[in-house]
Amino acid sequence: MHKAGLSQIMVRPLPEQSLLFDYHAKGDYTDCFTIDVAGDVSQQQFVIAFYTSRLFKVERFVLKWLVAKPSTDPEAEKLANGSIDSFAAWTVEGQEPNQLLLCDYQGRTRSWLMAKPVGKGAEAATRLFFGTGVVSATNRKTGRRSMPLPFRLLLGFHRRYAKALLRSAVMRLIARESSVS
Repeated sequence: MHKAGLSQIMVRPLPEQSLLFDYHAKGDYTDCFTIDVAGDVSQQQFVIAFYTSRLFKVERFVLKWLVAKPSTDPEAEKLANGSIDSFAAWTVEGQEPNQLLLCDYQGRTRSWLMAKPVGKGAEAATRLFFGTGVVSATNRKTGRRSMPLPFRLLLGFHRRYAKALLRSAVMRLIARESSVS
């Protein structure tokens, strides 16, 4: 993998085989951002890179001090390997060989990562997926379900931040590969 092998971050429909898809099907907010990188990237490599990237370490720092949910790089590796079922403010809700779904400690949001090979041979690449789900709240007066107001207000920021997190994970993957080479 190298910088020349990077594509743009794309907004895509959530794949039906996604562990996050049930939330989409229920009408909860979901999103899906992808980027293609040259070469083979395993799910484990992606999860480690995502949760140990520079930008995500800022989020980990905030979680440690604001909600007493600390985490470490070795814990991110254990999460990626499936040997722990909680990390910082999240617990594992679902895990398959190529995807991971986490639920926040309040049960309001979901984070989803998936690595999927695309192309073969000299054209081999990996599509990295990052998605979020926000569980709808039921209005007590009307009985209607909708995204909670704080999440609606932060949606624009969230979309920019999600793209930045995905890009930061890719930069981490590139940095790790260049240190191994």
